[in-house]
Amino acid sequence: MRSAVFAMLSLGLLGACETNTKIDPVTVQWMDWPAEVNAGQPFRTRLVVWNVCAINPQFRSGASANDAAVTFAPSFISENDRIMCAQATGDFFAVAALDTAGIAPGLRAASPRSYEMRAPTLYFAFSTAAQGLSVGTFGEVLVRPSGADPSRRNAAGYVNVEHDSLNCARVRPMGLYAPKAALVLEDQADTTRSATFMTGYIHTVTVPVCGETQVFHRVAGN
Repeated sequence: MRSAVFAMLSLGLLGACETNTKIDPVTVQWMDWPAEVNAGQPFRTRLVVWNVCAINPQFRSGASANDAAVTFAPSFISENDRIMCAQATGDFFAVAALDTAGIAPGLRAASPRSYEMRAPTLYFAFSTAAQGLSVGTFGEVLVRPSGADPSRRNAAGYVNVEHDSLNCARVRPMGLYAPKAALVLEDQADTTRSATFMTGYIHTVTVPVCGETQVFHRVAGN
């Protein structure tokens, strides 16, 4: 009898836990990752995602891979209690970006080959609107059987372009405000505009640009 009562109480508690949690999918504003990796080697991928207004949110990168691509489906698991974040809507929405990371699984490659890097993205989205968004391609990672060059990181995402007091141009992943979140543009004559999706890579130069040797080289973007 006691065992039966204990089992019923346990099921009740589990049910209460399940109904008191929710999952909020979010979009990726910026992603950067190693340009080359060795086959079978999991690799760290930086993800800048819109945060959520929720109680005790826990981030999940949702990394998966198949024979063509690595795909991130980021989300937050949090308590299922509504919080007023905006008087206009009375709904959850992403109030700022979170600079975090996900671990991509090891990829197969009998000879050098490329995989796409994919995730849902949107210029600005309510976290609840991220559900059902089709994923987009941020770029590619080259997988080698061995001997991968770790010196360069591919990068892509929505950025704002800013200039400091010395007119040095930097790109800042949208939604990040930390002083060191912005990357110096390698081409200081670049006329890239803010609020655009940009692709390129981060690498180290021998001649400093704006006093820094780690810079962002733009490949595409308006």
